[in-house]
Amino acid sequence: MAVIKDLATANAELQQQKERVDTVDFKMVTFSLAGKDYGVDIMNVKEIAKADKFTYVPNAVSFVRGVYNLRGDIIPIIDLRSFFHMKSERRVDGQENMLILHLDDRVYGAIVDKIDKVVGINSETIQPPHPMFGEINIKFITGVVEKDGYLYIILDVMRMFSQKEEEKQKPRTAIQDAGGDNYYVPPAAAAPEQAEEEKRPVVSDTTIGFIKESLTALKQFFVSPINLDWFNRQFAEWSSTRTDADLQIKNATEADEYLADFPSPYTGEFWSDAYAAQVKDILPDMNSNNIQVWNLGCGRGYETFSFACILKLRYPDGHIKVWANDNDIMAIADAPNMTFDLNKVPEYCRSFMVKGRNGYTFNQVIKDSIVFEYHDVLNNNVLPDLNIILARDLISFFPLDSQERLIVDCTERLKDKGVVILGANEVLSGDNWESIGREPISVFLYSKS
Repeated sequence: MAVIKDLATANAELQQQKERVDTVDFKMVTFSLAGKDYGVDIMNVKEIAKADKFTYVPNAVSFVRGVYNLRGDIIPIIDLRSFFHMKSERRVDGQENMLILHLDDRVYGAIVDKIDKVVGINSETIQPPHPMFGEINIKFITGVVEKDGYLYIILDVMRMFSQKEEEKQKPRTAIQDAGGDNYYVPPAAAAPEQAEEEKRPVVSDTTIGFIKESLTALKQFFVSPINLDWFNRQFAEWSSTRTDADLQIKNATEADEYLADFPSPYTGEFWSDAYAAQVKDILPDMNSNNIQVWNLGCGRGYETFSFACILKLRYPDGHIKVWANDNDIMAIADAPNMTFDLNKVPEYCRSFMVKGRNGYTFNQVIKDSIVFEYHDVLNNNVLPDLNIILARDLISFFPLDSQERLIVDCTERLKDKGVVILGANEVLSGDNWESIGREPISVFLYSKS
């Protein structure tokens, strides 16, 4: 019994450790210096930049490369390689990689060898600094952390770029180097005062980039031209109600909150009578009675059955075939045989239903018009030429190269004047696409010429 208890305790501790590692509450921009990997708190990074023309400042210490005009603001540029007495390896092309840091009301440029990416970690996994990092004064290191096989040294840039308390009254700005001495550095321009109503969180491209990466990592949502308008609107709303520290997405719950209004109405359920009437009114006339439809990501079939009924109402004389695909094999297996409580079925569907032994099912006309198939749409799609493609809220959850491949596949299979129905917050752009939908229904007409 003691062995069993010990094993249970060990498993619980392992699970707690895993949950701790999986929870992201600290983000850092990572970079390299002299072959080692470093990170700084993303909240101190205003942006990243490249530059090669710095204005020399007389009497400045050697690690100050000069000052730089950043869109009208004159900022000092610090070469971190020189700052930490590392061998300087200036780029052959002259273009230096810079982190633009905002520290309270000051802005600095910090030259590094290479800027890598944004990494999210759990702050509890950060270990105290160790004297082994001899080339850097330990007081400038917040800690060290291992992530995906890389050991990152997290720098305390606030302390690096701050004056000693006793130096604050001196008329010129001072900065500490790795040895702890004070040197003259050209002062960073203070941020201009803003009216109270104009104050907003400082939002950098890096911050936005990390939010995109968090949505991908936590929810497999990929920001692309298809959903960029929605992402920008959502970010504006998200950032208007949060402080700098709260902007980032830290876990799956916050990712769900960010994506809360992205899905189309009636996802995973029957479409309402009003919504169905809107879709029916938008669908254009067809040049043929043979209407071929591809429903990507049909799930359990509620959307497919809804759309099949709408098609029969819109094209009563049409010969309709809906190719309904999904990679959820259990959903595909259950969809054709589902039974329903008639009171929970919308009115427009009821005329297509018959009563069976265990409840109501769709009649044979509707069932014969649908082919439910287990299929990964990223694989080869053997389909006829299509009149309509129904793919609500699907494409945004594929990587960018797969999104492009799916769109190409759709355009190659669509007939002239074919229709694509996307999610409410997805769009198609280009000379061949014409928006014919109206909120909240996103419908696009395709013209080959």
